[in-house]
Amino acid sequence: MQPSTAITAALGHHAILSAMLAPAFFLTATAGLLNSANARLARVVDRLRGLIASWEHDAPDAHEREAQIRRHRLRAHLVLRACRLLYGALASFVGTSLALAADALLDSRLGGLPTTMAVIGVLFLLAASVAMWREVSLSVKSFDLELDQELARRH
Repeated sequence: MQPSTAITAALGHHAILSAMLAPAFFLTATAGLLNSANARLARVVDRLRGLIASWEHDAPDAHEREAQIRRHRLRAHLVLRACRLLYGALASFVGTSLALAADALLDSRLGGLPTTMAVIGVLFLLAASVAMWREVSLSVKSFDLELDQELARRH
């Protein structure tokens, strides 16, 4: 291999590796969102367990507890949906990176597959963000209702 050919090959590999790293930014953002979603899910589950325990002790506000349990159950399902979507995004971005490498090795025979996989990953991220937005909104609404109930009891 002549020196100029070796340099060209090295630059080609460098370009491939650089392209494969581009999805890493998406992977990092997705991992951060997934970490946050998992923490929220743990808090919702802990809150649900507390509500169920107080509900089982025949609390005088059983009707309010039932409503809280329904809201927190919906929150848990929203966070679970977001987690699933975020895992889908992770898989898509890893697939994008692999598709970029395969496309380079196959002399660009994969066409738009790497781009399509990246777009699918971004759509997963968008859907997960919407689910988390809904869950956070429900969280604040639930907190407001619980606070109003507590203030009404104290007055």
